[in-house]
Amino acid sequence: MSRLVVVSNRVAPMRPGGGTGAEGGLAVAMQRALRDRGGVWFGWSGKTLPSDSGDASIVEIGPVSYATVDLSQQDHDEYYTGFANSVLWPLFHNRIDLTDFTRRDMAGYLRVNAMFAGRLLPLLQRNDVLWIHDYHFIPLGESLRRAGCRQKMGFFLHVPWPPMEILLALPNHVSLVKQLCTYDLIGFQTEADKHSFLEYIRQEAGGEVLPSGRIRAFGMSPIVKSFPISIDTAEVAELSRRAEKGAQSKRLKKSLMKRQLVTGVDRLDYTKGLIQRLESYQHLLSNYPAFRGRVTLLQIAPPSRSDLADYQRIRHQVETIAGHINGTFAEFDWSPVRYLNRGFKRQTLMGFLRASNVGLVTPLRDGMNLVAKEFVAAQDPEDPGVLVLSRFAGAARELESALLVNPYDIEGVGDTLAKALTMPIEERRERWAAMFKHLQRYDLVYWRDTYMGALEAAPCGAAAA
Repeated sequence: MSRLVVVSNRVAPMRPGGGTGAEGGLAVAMQRALRDRGGVWFGWSGKTLPSDSGDASIVEIGPVSYATVDLSQQDHDEYYTGFANSVLWPLFHNRIDLTDFTRRDMAGYLRVNAMFAGRLLPLLQRNDVLWIHDYHFIPLGESLRRAGCRQKMGFFLHVPWPPMEILLALPNHVSLVKQLCTYDLIGFQTEADKHSFLEYIRQEAGGEVLPSGRIRAFGMSPIVKSFPISIDTAEVAELSRRAEKGAQSKRLKKSLMKRQLVTGVDRLDYTKGLIQRLESYQHLLSNYPAFRGRVTLLQIAPPSRSDLADYQRIRHQVETIAGHINGTFAEFDWSPVRYLNRGFKRQTLMGFLRASNVGLVTPLRDGMNLVAKEFVAAQDPEDPGVLVLSRFAGAARELESALLVNPYDIEGVGDTLAKALTMPIEERRERWAAMFKHLQRYDLVYWRDTYMGALEAAPCGAAAA
């Protein structure tokens, strides 16, 4: 079996028992991907230095080499803060109004990808298979090909791919799509993302979409498919059962004093719909007074990219509206909102989800949203909670038995919360069973094996011009 080389923006060392203490996302998802095959996990160290530090630092843990590269301050500002997170992130989430494109940042994005390619190339073996992740590294494949890499390369986009009309707002959209076509396999989260990409290939690039799943564009012919990322369903279920008996879960339940619990877990990001979510909860309390004093919203929102103005603004807005709700409705023995601007260990979070009567997952746009899947897997089968899920999350295309909502419809989400909090146990069990069955079949191992199977079946170098 060939080695696997994973490339992602950040690298999380593998730890015994899986998990890193992070709240979902790629760090958790990739633990299983490297556990059996061995290989290399390559990416940014998270460190920013005054100047370039040279070759990659390598740490060996079992069969896996963790190789990390430091960034200079200029590289960080232009590649990471600049083009990746001030252009691609908002654009791919349909927020053209928040993009801040400059040619300097675009050049930095390309320069850093070329630098990463130069540091990765000496670590590769002839039969390696490369799995490159997310919007930070779209040009990496082209840089590696130019440097002589002939190994199979697949790319997976964790965030949504924008509709063509949105993508056309990016000044370098043609070169970006051409760089993506360098890979042998291009993976998207959903069929909708894939179709948006194929629409661009047909209408803007003048390319061809073949029945086999391949495309022809820019003199290249990669395979394009959707691979909805998932969770280790059995692991989450076990973690939640274990956490239920732990001190923190017991402390949470005791503090609720038998009140119902609505829980949201999100990075503090403008894509997560936190303002609209709090306004919907406020609608619930305003229009359904019977819930006052009987329900608590626990919103966990660890900070993210706090050096960017847009993220500083969203934090201030969330804190303001949470304070307003508490100021309006709180009693001496009840606070309607518990807002926690920090993260928790993974097992602790699974215990919180298991204790929740409602999981409130209402992003304005999201590639998948693993918290929605974790909420389902964490539930007690005898007394499961209800998932209220944004139809604009990729997970909504799989978890059809959730209560699907439009997060922009403040009153509608508030009304749906009331429905969730009063749903009969028979309906709760039926909805939960359908979603859990799906997650048992389409779990993290299925995602990994399906993607890797498609990549290994692709002709080596098939995307080369």
